[in-house]
Parts: sequence; structure tokens; C-alpha cells
Amino acid sequence: MKKIILASSSPRRRELLQTAGLEFEIDVKEVDESIPEGTLPAEAAKITAAKKAAAVAGTHKNDIVIGADTIVVAGGKILGKPKDEADAEAMLKMLSGIEHEVITGVCILCGENSQSFAQISKVKFYDLTDDEIKSYVATREPMDKAGAYGIQGRGCTLVERIEGDYFNIVGLPVAEVYRRINKLK
Repeated sequence: MKKIILASSSPRRRELLQTAGLEFEIDVKEVDESIPEGTLPAEAAKITAAKKAAAVAGTHKNDIVIGADTIVVAGGKILGKPKDEADAEAMLKMLSGIEHEVITGVCILCGENSQSFAQISKVKFYDLTDDEIKSYVATREPMDKAGAYGIQGRGCTLVERIEGDYFNIVGLPVAEVYRRINKLK
């Protein structure tokens, strides 16, 4: 029986796979997440997901390895995790009142079989006041999240509407991943 290996330390991805009823192990290796300049956002997310999966697949040759990377894109600019509180505030000001994309790239490796895809969801924020932004950043919730917010936490109060897969915004398009994994078992 093939094991499922999640090549991510994200508690949100772990929770989503558990919710889907999948049994899995976690194995994470450090990878260089730099992307060539000019790479389109969806490709950038897929490349990083593939790096994460490949780094772990070497020690799990007959298992199903899942790598994922979530990015936020606003005005053509990729927003990763904020460097500090000032960076988080700047990101949230940029997202205030606008629609942006949340893209999760996924790479599933199993032996010679490799599948990569990117899921795109759209999120529209309310117009945010400086006080709302500072108050949210003070919770520290934004500090480990792409785009400086977590829709599944207090960040839900910033969101006017979404279009697409909610779980993709959280960090993993779990229904699509579940279906692809079941084809590999």
C-alpha cells in the first residue's frame, strides 16, 4: 500500500487532508523557493510546489508525495509571506477594496508519475481602514500567510466575497487533490 506524504509543514494543509479522511505522513525538506523573473504567477506556484515534492520524493520513491505552494497576486504582483509587520500592513493596504487572486500550485509525485496543476480563486476585500489593518496585524495572524491574511481565521472579516474553491484560499484545493490521489492508489 502506498503511503501519502505531505511535503509541507502547513497546519492548514494538514487539517484539510485530515478533514478529507486521508491518512498521511509529513516530511519536509528545505528548498530554494526563488523563481526566475518573468515567470507567470500560476507557473511560479507550480514550480515551487514541484521543488517541495521532489525534495521529499527521493526518500519516498514508491509513495504519493504532495507538494503545494500558495501565493496571492494583486495587480500582477506576487505577494508572499510578509517579512515584518510593516510589510503585512503594506500588503493589506494594497488588497483593501480590490479583487485579487489566490493561486495554489500542487505537485503530486508517485514513482515516475508526476502531476502538477494550479487552482485559482478570486477574493475581494472590503475597503479597510488603517485601524482595521493595524488591529489585524497586531493579532500576528498575518505573519505566516501569503498576502498577509488567513481567510479561515480573523482574516475572514476582511473578505467581501470569494469566487472559486474556498479550500484553495486556505492553502490546498483538497477536493482536486483527493481525486488525483485516489487515481494513483
